[in-house]
Amino acid sequence: MPGNRAPTDDIRTLDDLARGVDRCRRCPLYRDATQGVAGEGPKSARIMLVGEPPGDREDLEGRPFVGPAGRLLDEAIDEAGLDRRRLFLTNAVKHFKFAPRGKRRLHQRPTAGEVDACRWWLDKERQLVHPALIVTLGATALRGVTGRSASVQSMRGEAVALEDGATLVATIHPSFLLRMPDRARAARERAGFVADLVRARTLAA
Repeated sequence: MPGNRAPTDDIRTLDDLARGVDRCRRCPLYRDATQGVAGEGPKSARIMLVGEPPGDREDLEGRPFVGPAGRLLDEAIDEAGLDRRRLFLTNAVKHFKFAPRGKRRLHQRPTAGEVDACRWWLDKERQLVHPALIVTLGATALRGVTGRSASVQSMRGEAVALEDGATLVATIHPSFLLRMPDRARAARERAGFVADLVRARTLAA
């Protein structure tokens, strides 16, 4: 519906965008979420990290990457020689999608339609920040940035030129590491994840 779409002219700053995200009705996910979670970071950031939907902690606090996956991401960012304060962190979908299980809220993967509906906001963040490099964390983020479905592994290790002049680096989402029971494999995957962030730092330099 036209009334669900915020006019581009109304979004001139990141603060405008954050207010718009919280009022967004472009898909049904807002109905159960506590609030919309817009991106966070300086407008001058050269690197943008794009995750999947916010999780439970992000939904409650209204900030991206503040839950368990966010803590792991912070560690990897430090190991890669990056500074979170100089990065722009956001999500491909701005509202928490979950299924209730007793008192818990279990994360649910968004549909392609939900990701596509939220691309308007992600595209606007990209226009405002204009990062030199975008790191997609997981397949949902990859679709949010490119507009098409692809596996992370099919694009991992490549530096992909995007139409707006940015370079894309695809990698796993840190929550993937948290779900991995094999500690030896998890350690290898974590090292690869840090290496992807180092590659992003080098390409954006």
